[in-house]
Amino acid sequence: MEGCSWPGSDPLYVDYHDHEWGVPDYDSRALWEKLILDGFQAGLSWITILKKRENFRAAFAGFDPNVIATWGEPEIEELLQNPGIIRHRGKIAATIGNARAWQKIEAEQGFDRYLWDFVGGAPIQNSWASADAVPAFTPLSEALSKDLKKRGFRFCGPTIVYAFMQATGLVNDHLLGCPRHAEVAALARTE
Repeated sequence: MEGCSWPGSDPLYVDYHDHEWGVPDYDSRALWEKLILDGFQAGLSWITILKKRENFRAAFAGFDPNVIATWGEPEIEELLQNPGIIRHRGKIAATIGNARAWQKIEAEQGFDRYLWDFVGGAPIQNSWASADAVPAFTPLSEALSKDLKKRGFRFCGPTIVYAFMQATGLVNDHLLGCPRHAEVAALARTE
């Protein structure tokens, strides 16, 4: 069996794989941040986002959706001048709209609960033996994507949503040969 090979040898990528990717996240704000960053990744590599993540956090008020929800055109224009982030008007504007959509879900039931309900409250424990077996999206990521869009989110297609689900531990997609598979599985809540 093979282990996860996608991080390669880049120390930043390896650290992300070994300490963050796939770890179940139950924090509403942190989950929202990761969904936004996955949206910014569209068309780019994840390492590009990782290298700019601290710049994103500084530019986007620590990814506080309650702050970002109040933003408008002046903030968009300011962010478009920031070389430390991905300067894409559509993605920046979507982040503001996504903050407003997050507020509604958070007030209704909690963004964390909303997401975890899609997987029955516990991570889906996949058992892929090779990277070729891991899908780019699933019927579940399609359903979550569709529901997010219905609630006002943008830049959250099924492939983005599946990458987000992998990153936040909604699904455990570490390969069976990867030591992190069992370690991450042990971190799951069993509510």
